[in-house]
Amino acid sequence: LRIIIIFILLNFYNEAQSSMKKKVILKLENTHTLSFNFIQTIGEKKEKGNCILKYPKKIYCSYNNLNKKIIVSNGKSLVIKNINSGTYYIYPLKKTTLNFLLDKSFLISKIRNLKPRVIDNKYINFEISENNNKINIFFDSKTLDLLGWQTEDIYQNLTITFISLIEINKPFSDDMFILP
Repeated sequence: LRIIIIFILLNFYNEAQSSMKKKVILKLENTHTLSFNFIQTIGEKKEKGNCILKYPKKIYCSYNNLNKKIIVSNGKSLVIKNINSGTYYIYPLKKTTLNFLLDKSFLISKIRNLKPRVIDNKYINFEISENNNKINIFFDSKTLDLLGWQTEDIYQNLTITFISLIEINKPFSDDMFILP
């Protein structure tokens, strides 16, 4: 009898996880754009700003810091520009962790094969390992909105990004994703 009860409970738990995962995937599939505010922490350093993300792989972020930094991806390259000094850096997007985070198809394919982890009944977490990068993605357990991510690069630098004031599927012009 105990074995039957344990089996039923495990089956119920697996069904609940599967349903939660399906709902997260459906939410991602139906999301074409996101705009949000963010707080990004790298070590002791905190930066704030706002972003507009357009799948696949386009993002425009403006930082509220002294340098007035912006980050722009057109889907192939990533530019980090310091507005005050005019300096900028350009990287192939595929060499950055953002390449994975901005690729909705990649995220969905990975989530399909992962077990969700529920944290404090508030967050749904998926941990993705890809090309020596570890990415933890967090969703709100009630709204299923993306809440942020935590990345660790090959040098074990930890970056935590928390997003808020999320707007989904607001129309944006592709002009904002033209590299500066």
